[in-house]
Amino acid sequence: MSETSGPAVTYIIAQAEVPAPGAGVGTEAGAHEAGGVVHGVEIGTPGEEAHGSSFPPFDAHTFPSQLIWFAIAFGALYLLMSRIALPRIANILEERHDRVADDREEAARLTAESEAAAAAYEKALASARGKAQGIAGETRDKLAAEAETKRKSLESELSAKLSAAEAQISATKDAAMSNVRGIAIDAAGAIVNELVGEAPAAHAVEAAVDTAIKS
Repeated sequence: MSETSGPAVTYIIAQAEVPAPGAGVGTEAGAHEAGGVVHGVEIGTPGEEAHGSSFPPFDAHTFPSQLIWFAIAFGALYLLMSRIALPRIANILEERHDRVADDREEAARLTAESEAAAAAYEKALASARGKAQGIAGETRDKLAAEAETKRKSLESELSAKLSAAEAQISATKDAAMSNVRGIAIDAAGAIVNELVGEAPAAHAVEAAVDTAIKS
């Protein structure tokens, strides 16, 4: 709308207030022809707009109402956030914090249990190793003692058998020597008798044979 529309409207309104010649006063047709006012409504020419209109948010006359509605909207939004949204967010954060804390406690508990189980396993393993070494030592000592006992028993048996064999050999030797002495005495007496033509004395032959055997 141009800046000249305002004076034109004012001129038209002034002309409408004065009845035109030959026109019925207050009739709607005359008002339209004159572009005046009908029933308190300003009628201008078609296509004309009111001068000085602007965007409402930028209109200084609407600032108080805008501030009031802004305060109302802000208060409603604050109540909505403080009563509904923020408590839900706080509950979600608290639940998450509690869940994380529970998970940490569970992880710490499982870690402690695993460490305790590992320590118990190491202790049991060390005890088993000690017992195994003890059993091995006892078995080794027992086998060594049994082997020593058997060795001594075998040595005793062998010594007894050797003594018996030596005694038997000695007895056999003595018996054999006795037989040899008798045979030697008889043979020596017979030989002397043949050579000399006279039987020698028995004690002389025995003494000669004993001397020859001992030498």
